[in-house]
Amino acid sequence: MLRRLELSEEDHRTLLACCHDNGILFLSSPFDEDSADLLEQLGVPAYKIPSGEVTNHGFLDYLARKHKPLILSTGMSTLAEVAEAVEVIVGTGNAQLHLLHCVTEYPAPFAEINLKAMRTLATAFGFPVGYSDHTPGNEIAVAAVALGARIIEKHFTLDRNMPGPDHQASLEPQELGAMIQAIRHVEQALGTGIKAPASCEIKNMAVARKSLVAKRNIARGECISRDNVAIKRPGHGIQPRDFEKVMGLRVTADIKADSVVTWADLK
Repeated sequence: MLRRLELSEEDHRTLLACCHDNGILFLSSPFDEDSADLLEQLGVPAYKIPSGEVTNHGFLDYLARKHKPLILSTGMSTLAEVAEAVEVIVGTGNAQLHLLHCVTEYPAPFAEINLKAMRTLATAFGFPVGYSDHTPGNEIAVAAVALGARIIEKHFTLDRNMPGPDHQASLEPQELGAMIQAIRHVEQALGTGIKAPASCEIKNMAVARKSLVAKRNIARGECISRDNVAIKRPGHGIQPRDFEKVMGLRVTADIKADSVVTWADLK
C-alpha cells in the first residue's frame, strides 16, 4: 500500500501549484533527509516533523539547520523526551519552533487525549503550542483552540471508507469546513479576558437589571423606608446595591406607585 500511495517529485509540484492557486500554505512532513531536501527545493516555508521523529536527534538537527520554522508533533513522548528534542533544535540556533500535543492512535480514544498536556508544553518550553488531532469528529480540535492551540492538524479524506489506517480518524470535506468555521467562532469568542459588559448587552441592562421602585404613592417630604420602596425592573433607577444608602432620605417631589426612584428625587 505504501509504495502505491507514494508521491513523486512531480506529484509534489502539482500539489504545490494547486496550493498556490488556492491560497493554501504548502507543507509536508519529511521522514528522511532526502525527502527534506526535496521539500527544500520546492521552497516549503516550514517543516512539519512527525511524532515518530522526536527521538531522532540527528534528523532534528538536520532539519533545524535549514533555519526555517519547525512544527514538532510530540505523540508517544514524555516531557523529558520533548525537552531533549527541543534542546537539539534550539542548539542549532533555530528557535522558530511550535510544539503540537498529540496522541498517536487512529482513531484516538477521547479519554486518553489529555488536552491539558498542551498547557504543560507551553509552560515548560515557552514556545507556541498546538494540537494534532486523531479523534473522530471535530469537538476535540475545537476545544484545543479554546485552551490556547495556535495550530491544529487534522487528517483529511475524501471518503472515510477508503482503505488505509488514517481514514477513520479523518474528516471529509464538509466536516472539515464545519471544523474550520467552529474554530473561527471560538477564536472570536475568546476575546480579551477583560471582564466588562459587551457592547451588544448594554442595551439590555435596563431591562434585565432592577432598581428601586415606589411600592405606593410617596409624598414629598416623606422618608424612604422598606415600607414604601421595593426592588423591581427596570434597572435605570437607583441600583439595589444602594438600597441601604437611601434609607431615611427625604423625597423632594411626589412619586407615584411603581415609578422608578432616582437620586434626583432624594435629599
